[in-house]
Amino acid sequence: MPPPVTTPFFVIAGATACGKSALAVRAAEQCGGEIVGGDAFQVYAGLEILTAQPEPALRARVPHHLIGEVSLHRRFDVAQYAELARVRIAEIHARGRVPIVCGGTGLYLRALLRGLAELPAADEKLRAELEQQPAEELVRRLRDLDPAGAVAVDRQNPRRVIRALEVCLLTGRPFSSFREQWAVPPRARGVFLHRDRAELHTRIAGRTERMFHAGVEAEVRRAGDAGETAASAIGFREVQRLDAGEINRAECVRLIAESTRQYAKRQETWFRRETGLRRVELSEPVFETVASALAHEAGALR
Repeated sequence: MPPPVTTPFFVIAGATACGKSALAVRAAEQCGGEIVGGDAFQVYAGLEILTAQPEPALRARVPHHLIGEVSLHRRFDVAQYAELARVRIAEIHARGRVPIVCGGTGLYLRALLRGLAELPAADEKLRAELEQQPAEELVRRLRDLDPAGAVAVDRQNPRRVIRALEVCLLTGRPFSSFREQWAVPPRARGVFLHRDRAELHTRIAGRTERMFHAGVEAEVRRAGDAGETAASAIGFREVQRLDAGEINRAECVRLIAESTRQYAKRQETWFRRETGLRRVELSEPVFETVASALAHEAGALR
């Protein structure tokens, strides 16, 4: 199992649209930090609006890494992310700065905190076969082979279901059995931010509307035939359907906001189970207080 990152770093995690990026920047300014992205889709170049990458004004305030760096056509996975993040974290620390990993992809953050289970490489022939099967059939097969894994995996994400099923078929072991290898205690410190559910939903709705005002339709059109990983970002297919005239804009906005709310719920569930992260309540009135507290805590890692 590739080991967890041993260079000191601080984690600021949380559900999409909760305000991680702005808080991480404010904390980094106060403690002399640099930010390493921890998001599976913000890592791609060319989907700045759709994936809600930190705005240029935020990125200008402190250095950011692994944001908008990977080609849309490249298949990118957690193992590649962990290796790149490991290097960036070490470089930041060597400069006497504080590495702050900020993101909402639980699996990516867990790979840094606890290391990666030794899973088999993708089998292109098997994967192509699985990709031809209906989503319902994939979930049924996974449930038969790995009931615990079928409950834990994001069943709304075909890519995750296919990968779990692929591991079961290639190893003869339940995908969930590999989770035992994540039982090692995390070596980094960090928090996950939590907002009131109604407030978070309001923020999601507002951000979705702003995406369209910012030109997300043209962005997705330019992305064209993005690779399967990038194309699985929330909203990509919906905007393509809008562009094809299959749905109208109001329906597109509704579908994206709904999918984003569902994703946020899954993120919160994941982070509540991550014992290495401490829950912190966030709201606008306490934003600066939280930022200062996290800056002090992160700065102690230098």
